[in-house]
Amino acid sequence: MRSIRRWLLGWLICGLAAASGIAALGIFHTAREEASELFDYELRTVALSLPSTVEAAETAEREDARVGGISDDRILIEVWDKTGTLVYHSRQSAVPERLPAGIRTVELGEGRWRVFGLQQTDRFVQVAQPVSVREALAVRLALHTLWPLVVFMPVTIALVLLVVAWGLAPIGALSRLLATRSLDSLEPLRLGSSVPVEIRPLVEALNDLLARLNLASQIQRTFIADAAHELRSPLAALKLQLQAASKNGTLKDDGQTLERIDTRLNRMIRLVQQLLTLAREDAQPAIEGTFVSLRRIGEQTVSDFSLLADERQIDLGLEFRHPVTPHDACNVLADPHGLAVLLNNLVDNAIRYTPHGGKIDVVLTRTADHLGLEVVDNGPGIPEEELERVLDRFYRGEHTKSTGSGLGLAIAARIAHRQQLRLSLRNNVNAGGLTVSVSGFIRAAERVPLAHG
Repeated sequence: MRSIRRWLLGWLICGLAAASGIAALGIFHTAREEASELFDYELRTVALSLPSTVEAAETAEREDARVGGISDDRILIEVWDKTGTLVYHSRQSAVPERLPAGIRTVELGEGRWRVFGLQQTDRFVQVAQPVSVREALAVRLALHTLWPLVVFMPVTIALVLLVVAWGLAPIGALSRLLATRSLDSLEPLRLGSSVPVEIRPLVEALNDLLARLNLASQIQRTFIADAAHELRSPLAALKLQLQAASKNGTLKDDGQTLERIDTRLNRMIRLVQQLLTLAREDAQPAIEGTFVSLRRIGEQTVSDFSLLADERQIDLGLEFRHPVTPHDACNVLADPHGLAVLLNNLVDNAIRYTPHGGKIDVVLTRTADHLGLEVVDNGPGIPEEELERVLDRFYRGEHTKSTGSGLGLAIAARIAHRQQLRLSLRNNVNAGGLTVSVSGFIRAAERVPLAHG
């Protein structure tokens, strides 16, 4: 997969390296030429600064630390008197022949030399220097001129990395925004006015796609809700007609057939009600939470299902696990209607699967500053391999004996997800049965919400 970042960095760094290399060659060549001119000037200066007598020249040669090292191997000094006799030679080496005045490069047995000759009134001075020495010194000086470029390169590369990272930051922000979005979030992207103009077409195209997906999803949810609503009324009417016909004697049967019809009809009505609830929850956007008392919702749920629990001789109650006390309001920020539907589904599901004479507790819990609730029963529990799958829609375990549609826990999980809560299931180790935990509530001020009339 092609990376824009690597592509930009590769071309920028390679281009910078090539440009810096060309600049370095130019600087090196220029510095070398200037160093050569400087050494030519040095030869002329040595020739002009020699004393007028040979004895003084020998003394100056010995005092090399003061006069700049005339006697070292960089410089060869020769002096001829006015008769053409060589009167001074600074090194025990081959004596270059006397050349005309001026500066030139000559070939000798030891190599190439740069020679400067100066005709004075009573003598001829010739100063020579090996070209190899000059070249070595010139290269050294030229390399010294390149150190700013050596420092400049890593600084520039770091600057390129920083600028490219800064320039591509909006794309990274867009990717992170999309990656952290909920599956149900189809609202348009809002990145603010700082979005570069190059990315705006991409954002607008994504917003258009999200709008079309949202429309299609709304149509699907509306269809399911309308279908469930349209089915609920005729099913309720059919049940009433069946009950009326059974009472007035117009419907004759042995009783078992009518009981089976009534059971299946009740199951269809419950299925339609759950489909309608699920469609409403899917269509319901995430809303801002309000003050809700978990204790009050728990009390209301226990009260609503007490008759159904009594019919099955099930002990249904509200419990408070330490440090929660019966006097705690357990206020949280949540959607009260959705939370009530969630708890109702959990309790209803527990009643359906708990045997006669069983026990179900709605337990309010607190861990540090976090509140939660649990629905604990002593029913058959769920096989460990099915604990995650029972949250899927319409899934019913292979060993399930109770009637149902497989939507109760799915609706509870959907509501928990919409309210950013954590719903988990676990089998009770000692007493048997199942515990469904709902946690992640945002704790609010400990005050009891006012009752609504």
